[in-house]
Amino acid sequence: MSRDSDDALTQAKLVALAEFAAGAGHEINNPLATILGRTELLLRRVARVTPTGETAEAARDLHIIAGQVQRIRDMIGDMMLFARPPAPKFEPVDLAGVVRETVSSLQSEISRHEVTLDADLPTAGPIRADRTQVAIVVSELLRNALQATPAGGRIRIQVTSGAPDLRLVIEDNGAGLSEADRQHLFDPFYSGRQAGRGLGFGLCKCWRIVKEHGGSISVSPRDGAGVRAAVEWPAASQ
Repeated sequence: MSRDSDDALTQAKLVALAEFAAGAGHEINNPLATILGRTELLLRRVARVTPTGETAEAARDLHIIAGQVQRIRDMIGDMMLFARPPAPKFEPVDLAGVVRETVSSLQSEISRHEVTLDADLPTAGPIRADRTQVAIVVSELLRNALQATPAGGRIRIQVTSGAPDLRLVIEDNGAGLSEADRQHLFDPFYSGRQAGRGLGFGLCKCWRIVKEHGGSISVSPRDGAGVRAAVEWPAASQ
């Protein structure tokens, strides 16, 4: 199949996904909101009852229901973001600054995974980007690395200037990628559980956002062990 045919097929899939996501967002989110609202109401009622082993078990079950409903809602939101991402609001963005803020916001998660994070974030000039969408990409890639890195492991984040672009690199020393993972990392239509390391639309969202910014993203095995994710962002001067 030619490259043009591949692009046309991918575009057709995206159009179909966008139509499905729009319908699903309405038809599924409405009952989910009802389920979540009733669950929270029941939790408040349980909280007013004299604590017993039975009420404690009921509360745990209700919390599980609420958590799973929120998970479904987030999955639909991810699908809609991938299918129909909002147009980027371009402005000069300090890439290193966004990385620092994202790392700070995820500090408790980093500590919980018991990994060491090394950051090399010199001032490298601004990129032309949507600040919120850049933060989504950084957060998803960092969470991906955290999920893959065992306790005691190490993650390295680096921002470098490689005119005319700026490069963000996140490396981990986790288990790495299988050949199937490498082929399907950015494919939202692949049903393999290992694709994207089980993070659903995480890497797909990154790919979609970076593409909308005119950049490029690659995820590849790292020398020795682990994975290296690299994103090229257009500099603000372009």
